[in-house]
Amino acid sequence: MEPTHRYEAIISSIDLDEIYYAITKKSSFVAQVELNYAVMIIFAFIRYVERIPTIKDLVKRLNEDIAFKLNCGFLVSNSVPSEASYSRLLSKLSESKVLEKAQEKVVLQAISKGFIIDDTVAIDATHFST
Repeated sequence: MEPTHRYEAIISSIDLDEIYYAITKKSSFVAQVELNYAVMIIFAFIRYVERIPTIKDLVKRLNEDIAFKLNCGFLVSNSVPSEASYSRLLSKLSESKVLEKAQEKVVLQAISKGFIIDDTVAIDATHFST
């Protein structure tokens, strides 16, 4: 499966609007205009899918791999956010607890569709750490 299709298949079940709102409602007065929070949120998930271990590696790959940058939703003209910008985003995500809510919704969807048949689900939230 091509990266864009794989990413879309994974991310389509997540309520990105709720996550975006949780991030931007608190920072609307101090948000940097040039940052594309919607794409940065999506890339927080893609980072996990691609097993990119650190934010430094993430930023490096976005700067060096144009195809990857485009597959992740960035435009060629978009500047890549800094490590500090990603760290702040991940801190906001962690503080808001919105990821836990989104994760619970996805798990419940998977159970209702028969993808998870056991009533015990182990969750590792460490992949959103810096």
